This record gives sequence, structure tokens and C-alpha cells, in this order.
Amino acid sequence: MVSFIDDHRADYGVEPICANLPIAPSTYYESKVRESNPERRSDRAKRDQELCIDIQRVWEENFQVYGARKIWRQLNREDISAARCTVERLADNGMVASVGSVGDSYDNALAETINGLYKTEVIRRRGPWRNIDEVEYATLEWVDWFNHRRLLEPIGDVPPAELEMAYCEQ
Repeated sequence: MVSFIDDHRADYGVEPICANLPIAPSTYYESKVRESNPERRSDRAKRDQELCIDIQRVWEENFQVYGARKIWRQLNREDISAARCTVERLADNGMVASVGSVGDSYDNALAETINGLYKTEVIRRRGPWRNIDEVEYATLEWVDWFNHRRLLEPIGDVPPAELEMAYCEQ
């Protein structure tokens, strides 16, 4: 609503717009003050801002293919306390999983095969490719990440190499 008011305040004024929206003028003005003075933001807003840095980092370190659930799981693995709903809010800022959501046409076993993941997360996402060497290097990089850092839900949200090491230690 604040953005809407900003877009139309020059034509109509803040108070007349607020009279037609479920927002008080004082709420609008307080929001504008908080934009210019971050210290006046709520504790939650301050914490969310701090977490945004870690959420963005985890997303980027994982080929920008993790959705909110896997980002949340990785943050927990790093002992960074965050509510899943907080992470779901960066999802709102363009961080989305590599495959579709539950119930759409991509919600099937084929999309979760290694080949499907590879094509989605490397070939299509990181192309276009200039030569075969670029594809080979990206493939090696992805395989290393997949085996040593990618969290896999079917095996307990741990990377395959970590699970294998834990199994061998038993």
C-alpha cells in the first residue's frame, strides 16, 4: 500500500488516498520515516535484513536452485537460526527452486532424476555455452556441488558424501 500511495500521492495527496484504503496516514508516514531511518524499524525487520544476507549467500552458493525449504535447511546446518516463514518471504524476492511447485506438471519423478536436475540446473540455467570445455567444466563443478554440498531430502537433507561418510563410520 505504501508503494501505491507513493505512486499516486502527487495527484491525490496522502490523506485522501488513505481515506479509501485500510491504512492510516500516520502508518504511511511512519513507514516512510523507517525507510530513511533503519534504526526505527521493528526488531523483526532488522533481523530479516540480517538474514537476507545469509539467505542470498546460500541461494547463490547452491547454483540459485534452492527454494525456501532447502535454504532454510542449509541455514539450520550452519547454526543460523531462522524461521522457515522468514526464508519463504526471499522466495518472494525471486529466489525460487529449480523445478516446479507441488501439483504442477513438473511434480513428478522424472523432474527429480539426475539427468533432469542436471539439465535444469546446469545446461538451461547457465547457458548458452560457447564450447564443450565450458560445459565440461560446469558439469564437473555441479557434480562436486551435488555430491558434497547439495541437500537431498530423500536422504535426510544432507549431501550424499556426508551420508556416505556417516555410513562408513558406523
